[in-house]
Amino acid sequence: MGRMSVRRRNGARCLLWLAMACLWGTCFTASSWAGKEVGMSKGSGMIVREALGAGRWFPGSGKELKHMVDGYMESARVEKVNGRIVAAIAPHAGYVYSGKVAGHTFRAIRDNAETWGRPDTVVVLGIGHRGGFQGVALMDGDALRTPLGDAALDQAGAAVMAAASPRIYLDYRPHAGEHSAENEVPFVQAALPGAPIIVGLVGDHDPRTLDDLVAALDALAGKKKILVIASSDMLHDADYGLVTLTDKDSLKRVEAMDYAGIREDWGYSRQTFCGIGPVLAAMRFAELKGCKEATVLFYRNSGDDFPESRGRWVVGYGSVVFAVPK
Repeated sequence: MGRMSVRRRNGARCLLWLAMACLWGTCFTASSWAGKEVGMSKGSGMIVREALGAGRWFPGSGKELKHMVDGYMESARVEKVNGRIVAAIAPHAGYVYSGKVAGHTFRAIRDNAETWGRPDTVVVLGIGHRGGFQGVALMDGDALRTPLGDAALDQAGAAVMAAASPRIYLDYRPHAGEHSAENEVPFVQAALPGAPIIVGLVGDHDPRTLDDLVAALDALAGKKKILVIASSDMLHDADYGLVTLTDKDSLKRVEAMDYAGIREDWGYSRQTFCGIGPVLAAMRFAELKGCKEATVLFYRNSGDDFPESRGRWVVGYGSVVFAVPK
């Protein structure tokens, strides 16, 4: 099928994908967000943000969530990575769909930290599925609470990033109910227990925003050892063959650090990565740190594990790490 036909079809299915995203997020016991307002508690004078997707995108029970996340990481077969991992890509769909792939990313991160040392801060970058906004919104507050416990928010690190550009700022509002970055946090907690985090959402596709975000990450890296996690799924389409071939081509470009080619190939009706901003930022940051080649760890799509989705809706998931040799 020609690309123009695919683009028309993808564009027509944009709203369907959003609906499917909501449905796929209810694979566990549904929990209402009503009454949680903006997901904040003020116990002991601290501002603790709530993981509003708990019980929706991943289990709401700490015991069940730990068992699931640990299981995904333990079952991942990952070869030793040459160098310190400075950035990575992990998917963000409901865990029953993408958790196996995310497990490879975070297994590699966990094992790498044993050899190269833990990062001082983990920067998790996602996108806003419910609508765009200008710049990059960093989650404010003292901690983000998931069923695995409270992940400390690195306020000082976020301040360094915000000081680098007016396009980067502290604002929780885009985060309320947004799953893309939040879904990575339980994996961070399991792979790097106690690691402080910075959670950011990229709200636009302005090249200046991307430039400023990369510069802000570099500024933060000048003060502490950081790990950047780009949260992104891959192509969404009913055609299983198209998704498989397109995603494999995209991952070859990532492996070659061809972020210019990835950006050129991307479009609103051809979203090779739904989180294109975080992916490009992670790649460019990794290159600044000295990464010459990415490592693709694992790939699956929903049509592989759920064949009944073929011909209806298929979503790709890729696991990638970017390491800098000593």
